[in-house]
Amino acid sequence: MSVDQHTANKALTAPWREALYNDPAGAALKALADIASPDLVARWAEPWGTLSGPEDFFEQTIGGLLTAMPDLERRDTIVVAGRDDFGADWVGCGGYYLGTFSTPLFDIPPTGHVAHLRFHEFYRIAEGKVVEIQALWDLPELMMQAGAWPLSPSLGREWHVPGPATQDGLVQGPWNEEESQASRKHIVDMLTALKRHPLEGGPEVMEMERYWHPKMNWYGPSGIGTGRGVTGFRNWHQIPFLKAMPDRGQYLDEITYHFFGDGPYVAVTGWPNMVQTITDDGWLGIAPTGKRITMRSLDFWRLEKGLIRENWVMVDLMDVYAQIGVDVLGRMREFNKSRAGFDRETGQALEGAWQ
Repeated sequence: MSVDQHTANKALTAPWREALYNDPAGAALKALADIASPDLVARWAEPWGTLSGPEDFFEQTIGGLLTAMPDLERRDTIVVAGRDDFGADWVGCGGYYLGTFSTPLFDIPPTGHVAHLRFHEFYRIAEGKVVEIQALWDLPELMMQAGAWPLSPSLGREWHVPGPATQDGLVQGPWNEEESQASRKHIVDMLTALKRHPLEGGPEVMEMERYWHPKMNWYGPSGIGTGRGVTGFRNWHQIPFLKAMPDRGQYLDEITYHFFGDGPYVAVTGWPNMVQTITDDGWLGIAPTGKRITMRSLDFWRLEKGLIRENWVMVDLMDVYAQIGVDVLGRMREFNKSRAGFDRETGQALEGAWQ
């Protein structure tokens, strides 16, 4: 019995994901080398940046986490696959890395306790190899766990964001084209409706009740937080976001979306996939700088009975802050000057203090 391409692509990434769960220090690099192109391009969140080749990517990302959390493991709660409008095949993964946070990461103070780092990772596959990764790791979440978040508090609820309520996020094959494309269309239509406001009218033009479940959860990144129901979504994210940047969705020729569906799940990535201008107050405590920014948002949606019940959203907030001249890690290091094990002048971790 033949296996469809998208089920095969999920299987291709499975040894890499399993190695990160069972033996990241010993088996993961080989597992990555087996599935990745030598010319792999890995586009990572701030402050990692763009990395080239499997070894450099592994050393800078997983290697750094292993230093901070020697007992590191990966837990996937969502694994989906599909093809975008450009004919490219993707596997999208969401979940957590976790381990005992025992040494600093980017000078984030270790807690000595178990800590987690939420991730969304999207793998583009061509000719049986991973050729590109676009990924966001929620570093602000780790700062919060360490009591070291140096900027504005979140409007939404900060908590350990759960996996799918239905516990079916590791979508099994075969790939269902009819359901997957219908799910994808629902999301694209929903986003099109969202963009009608404010240019075409008030909140009613977004037709939220047509697309979203009354008990929806919008799981935003740390720094924004979670909103429950349409009211929670609007209060803790949408209203501040649109007030600050009402021109969002108007520069489609400058961005690229990669949408794909897998059963009741839909995923999107883009690098970037938003462009807008901070012209007013209200979002993240950022002053209206008049600065035009790009944003990277890697998202998953789950539909239930034809409506969106859950939406996992990751935004590279540290990249946003960098674009407006705010050094998040630099400000965090200012706080670290008062902590044992950190340099009193620079706030950087002292070598040998964490042995």
